[in-house]
Amino acid sequence: MRVCLVEKDDLAQHTSSASTKLVHGGLRYLEQREFRLVRESLIERERLLAIAPHIIWPLRFVLPHDIGMRPRWLLRLGLFLYDHIGGRKLLPPTRTVDLRTPPHDDVLERRLTEGFEYSDCWVEDARLVVLNCMDAQERGAHIRTRTECTGLERGDAFWRATLCGADGEEQITARQVVNAAGPWVDSVLGRALPQESHTNLRLVKGSHLIFPRLFAGDHAYIFQNGDGRIVFAIPYEREFTLVGTTDVLFTGDPSKIDISGEEARYICAAVNEYLEKDVDPEQAIASYAGVRPLYENNAASNSTVTRDYVFELDRAGPALLSIFGGKITTYRKLAEHALAKLGAPGSEWTADRPLPGGDVDARGFEAFLDRQHAANPWLPGPMLRRLARAYGTRMVDVLGGAEAINDLGEHIGGDLYEAELRYLVRCEFARCAEDVLKRRSKLYLHLNEEEQARVARWFDAAVALQS
Repeated sequence: MRVCLVEKDDLAQHTSSASTKLVHGGLRYLEQREFRLVRESLIERERLLAIAPHIIWPLRFVLPHDIGMRPRWLLRLGLFLYDHIGGRKLLPPTRTVDLRTPPHDDVLERRLTEGFEYSDCWVEDARLVVLNCMDAQERGAHIRTRTECTGLERGDAFWRATLCGADGEEQITARQVVNAAGPWVDSVLGRALPQESHTNLRLVKGSHLIFPRLFAGDHAYIFQNGDGRIVFAIPYEREFTLVGTTDVLFTGDPSKIDISGEEARYICAAVNEYLEKDVDPEQAIASYAGVRPLYENNAASNSTVTRDYVFELDRAGPALLSIFGGKITTYRKLAEHALAKLGAPGSEWTADRPLPGGDVDARGFEAFLDRQHAANPWLPGPMLRRLARAYGTRMVDVLGGAEAINDLGEHIGGDLYEAELRYLVRCEFARCAEDVLKRRSKLYLHLNEEEQARVARWFDAAVALQS
């Protein structure tokens, strides 16, 4: 098959970079009896960990038991199911935790004495999107960022798509169209089938706050809120704690979205029920928000709308497949099902093929890191770990044969050098400072304003040179 992907902005610029950044089964979905979704997600969790161990890694979650919330027996039952229905092999099982002992005793309120610790995984969400697009391009796909599909006209045998990019408009033809536009999937349907009404989505906003590190340790916390929802507190970028999320009905423009004051207060109030030291929105050093394009199943609340994916296949002429809902954890399985719907040739093969950079040491990421230390003793330890985590085995392409730190070109700031920027432009579709600082890395949290401005000036100079 010949494939062209068009993305109107940068890869993962909207929903896919605004997640809680977890590869997980969704413990609370068990309450909603979404057993198939949870099982599929848990199976995928270990598959994704195996094919991208540089950007996905295990994380232990501590769930304190609090009087008046879900009863202890229900939590035990849910965690037993969580451990077993997905065929867990790589991750450690659930265990009971005494919260009166370190590292929890100085973090949580005194009334909290017992909890449960279970496994899930963390993911660099925007990098996951980029790596899939790199993999597709290396297999022959055309990846067109900052190119919007502004029109779709159906003919007898082909779709004629109007694409609008930096160089103006052009038209291409396609035998089939996959509408995977997230929050804009109904809008794309409206362009393709203007004679029909399209209201398949419920847009639900999720917002997060980023605080200076709130607790030590590599574990995360999952807190039960009084409204039945849950809030996570997760170690983030070494120096910070990521806290969220919310479930708020959204009706505006999905490209213009930010956390509201009410959401920020909600998040803080939720974690303050559990943390010994309270936090408030003014202490947050950053925030982000996005919308979940959920399939409208008429659920009573935003938090119970299904996170499963739904397909709509229109074959009244050349095929049009629209995808509603879904979650990061099941993206690979969703893609397999989508191709099956379209009757695509070939067999399923992605379950055990590493994503770019994912072919690290069979003994695990730490063994790979040790090998990189031996091969590049001139690299500072924290910088080497960041590069290994971001690029895996592709870090050799980032370094480009360098044998000393001065071989990496201009020092931009922190541990960012020009060689990395050149790689991101050449191989990862980066076109501006924000692409690098907020999506392909989170360096905006580590570089000061002047250093971030240097990244912008570097891109300005690169654009001027090309023109």
